[in-house]
Amino acid sequence: MGRDEVTSDRMPPIVVRVPDEPVEAVREADARDAASEVRSVVVRGPLFGVAVQKEGEEPRWRVMISLESGCAQEARDSLHSRFWFRAKDEAESKEERRALLAAVARLETERVDEITVLDERYRIVRVEEYVGMGPGGIELPRPTDPQPAVLSWERKHVARVDEGLLLDPAAPITPSQAAERLALRSLAYTSSRFPKPVLRDARDALRSHPDVMLLPPAFRVLERDGDAWSPATRLQATAHEARKALDFVLTWLIPRQQGLLAIETDPAATARSRAAEDPVGVDPELAELAQASDRLRAENSNELEVQGTLYRICRIRRLVRWGLDGPEGPRPSDVDSHPPEKMHPFMDEDGVVHPERESDRRDDADED
Repeated sequence: MGRDEVTSDRMPPIVVRVPDEPVEAVREADARDAASEVRSVVVRGPLFGVAVQKEGEEPRWRVMISLESGCAQEARDSLHSRFWFRAKDEAESKEERRALLAAVARLETERVDEITVLDERYRIVRVEEYVGMGPGGIELPRPTDPQPAVLSWERKHVARVDEGLLLDPAAPITPSQAAERLALRSLAYTSSRFPKPVLRDARDALRSHPDVMLLPPAFRVLERDGDAWSPATRLQATAHEARKALDFVLTWLIPRQQGLLAIETDPAATARSRAAEDPVGVDPELAELAQASDRLRAENSNELEVQGTLYRICRIRRLVRWGLDGPEGPRPSDVDSHPPEKMHPFMDEDGVVHPERESDRRDDADED
């Protein structure tokens, strides 16, 4: 066995518990019903975030940056900024600030997948996004999926994906979760449309990270124009947050994309506000978007057709592969959208920011 290979029998056992609380029992029954409807699983591709493991908390990891970035470098950039602002606003000593700024310096130039800072391990974590497909297509939200107690449509109240999420491979799970976890241990890319390095890394991951951990469901708005579905929004924590995101697309984003509202228009202006101000004289296309928003809010619908495009609130599943040392990191074949780069001005060990140092550096480069 290679040093990076692990077998599933070396992983901790899965602990299964039978739900005995009424609400949880109903959720479990809902999960069994949903599983019986799934005909296939469609993998969309990897997402990335950051997890931290504090000394003494092994084997648990806690999500620090949501597992939703499109490439590993986006997650590294987020960690980069977290360290910089922590050094600026929270560090209580020069020693603490030096350690944070040393991490910032590495992240400016290196594709760092794991780094230890002040006795805490930070890891870029790779997750797989997938959906269940049934007779009606991509799975919709389930009746028992969590929802906020108050269905606010205010954009300032947004639940965050993965907030406070603890990744604990020893935590007890329900029978339906255990069945799905076991069924997905062998999930890997196999299609010939994938490049050979991608297929090789997928096979290697089955050995190096033979177990999987299922993450809580997330939700995304997909749009279909013709036969293809594509994402219309980022991941959301609840189906209601996904509807709020769709409402924003319909009333704020599309009007500006189509020139129905000028880019320089008051940011508070929407199709809804214009329709309310002048119900008779409002542009017909703005009125259509406002009416679609009204339907969405009144019906809490999971599907909506507007201007020839069908929008669907879909239940997104994610899993992270797991090995003896914890969650899987980026694979060699994963593609980054951009290289590491300097993102913030120079800060000294006293926490003083020196923007002029960066401008001096640029001037020297121009002279060269």
